[in-house]
Amino acid sequence: MKAATLIRDIPDFPQPGIMFKDITPVLADPVAFAEVIAALSEDIKRLRPDVIVGIESRGFLFGAPVAHELGVGFVPFRKAGKLPYKTVTQEYALEYGTATVEAHVDAIKPGQRVVIVDDVLATGGTAVAAGQLVEKLGGATVGFAFFIELAFLAGRSKLVGRDITTLLSY
Repeated sequence: MKAATLIRDIPDFPQPGIMFKDITPVLADPVAFAEVIAALSEDIKRLRPDVIVGIESRGFLFGAPVAHELGVGFVPFRKAGKLPYKTVTQEYALEYGTATVEAHVDAIKPGQRVVIVDDVLATGGTAVAAGQLVEKLGGATVGFAFFIELAFLAGRSKLVGRDITTLLSY
């Protein structure tokens, strides 16, 4: 996969001790980006989703083109205070403090099959919260898809019993 050769490591970002996986060179390369979208779409289509959810913000970059490729709707899950209509929220724990993810109250219809897409699976907290939000809205989370998995952070263990797609693992 060409995309794997383009990811660059940025040491000590956003804080000392973190090795950040920079995906911007993949996004800038039309062949590599198309390869990633095709691979995610191919794996996700077997789940027969009605809608793709993308988690702010880089989940939008992968989720929207996957939804387009599959001919299904796209729903953005945003950080608190970013959506203009009535919302439903889900709070989750971070290493230091909490965060909130939200969606419009009518973003997912009851019974819709949903695949949640994000750029990276790290500790799994955001993905779990997104799945809980889908269920609050009446949808069924049928899978998760990530471009990259940071396996050493064990986020997959928080998504036990769920279908998980990752293209690259570190």
